[in-house]
Amino acid sequence: MNKNQSEGRARQAKGKVKEVVGKATGDRSTEFKGKAEKHAGKAEAKYGDLKSDARKQEE
Repeated sequence: MNKNQSEGRARQAKGKVKEVVGKATGDRSTEFKGKAEKHAGKAEAKYGDLKSDARKQEE
């Protein structure tokens, strides 16, 4: 697992927590910030996956 994969998955989890807290408290701003962070984490993890696959192809 490379740096992008681990940081992306951590960001996804953090975003999901913010989203749930926002829903539970009725704070739409926190909910949407959580969703944005979750999606950014998903993109970063996907980038890490592609980077890892590319390195495997080179070997």
